[in-house]
Amino acid sequence: MKVRKAVIPAAGLGTRMLPATKTVPKEMLPLVDKPAIQYIIEEAVASGIEDILVVTNRAKSAMDDYFDYTPELEDVLIRGGKDSELEAIRHSADIANIFYVRQKETKGLGHAVWRAKRFVGDEPFAVLLGDDIMMGDVPVTKQLIDAAEKYDAAAVGVQKVSAEAISKYSSVKVSALEERIYKVSDMNEKPGPGQAFSEFAILGRYILTPDIFKILENTAPGYGGEIQLTDGLKTLCKTSPMVAVDFDARRYDTGNLQGFLEATIDFALKDPHVGDWLRVFLREKAL
Repeated sequence: MKVRKAVIPAAGLGTRMLPATKTVPKEMLPLVDKPAIQYIIEEAVASGIEDILVVTNRAKSAMDDYFDYTPELEDVLIRGGKDSELEAIRHSADIANIFYVRQKETKGLGHAVWRAKRFVGDEPFAVLLGDDIMMGDVPVTKQLIDAAEKYDAAAVGVQKVSAEAISKYSSVKVSALEERIYKVSDMNEKPGPGQAFSEFAILGRYILTPDIFKILENTAPGYGGEIQLTDGLKTLCKTSPMVAVDFDARRYDTGNLQGFLEATIDFALKDPHVGDWLRVFLREKAL
């Protein structure tokens, strides 16, 4: 199983981050000095992904513009001798082969993934949710790809959450295969009290086979009246092998203000340009 393609659903309205996201796509909000979606794309590239499809909507053309060349700006930087700035903006344009398709109706994550059918073709592919930023030594997508290839199976990224928090996520029914890798036999979306299969929650990373598209085509709207990817995966895991990877990384939900601020501070502390200054600044503020 060779995974060369990735899909990033990024058509959400960003209602948890209003008013900033009224005109700025939430994926373009900056974490330190890069928009959030660039971290997602860099993770995919570091995992061996070559082609990336971003599922957007009509209000998110800023993402398309960002990952393109800007001749006028580049000319100013060249004439000003600003080589490092030129390298940074060229990096964002050259980072990967990036394609776009619009989700013309807000019909759920499952529908957004289904929109990638023609792009994916008959290959396995990765899905990276745009709200979930990961910080770890080995890219989370690479951890999933390794497990998917080893077991010739689809894979979902999971971590344990509290019994109270599991109702916000998809809970998976698992049995151990090896350390941090489990066989998946069932799952449910946002389980109510007593309905969770386990405290392992799916957190924003998937390796899927093209079988998922036929399943999603025949998946009825579920939670919230939308086509849920979890409902499609529930069918997939009963007909094809699927593993859950308890990935080794810190996950940030940047779709809400608290998670966004946590990610901003942690990434800034690791930044060689501002990390030392910020550490001192935070200590002074905490006194």
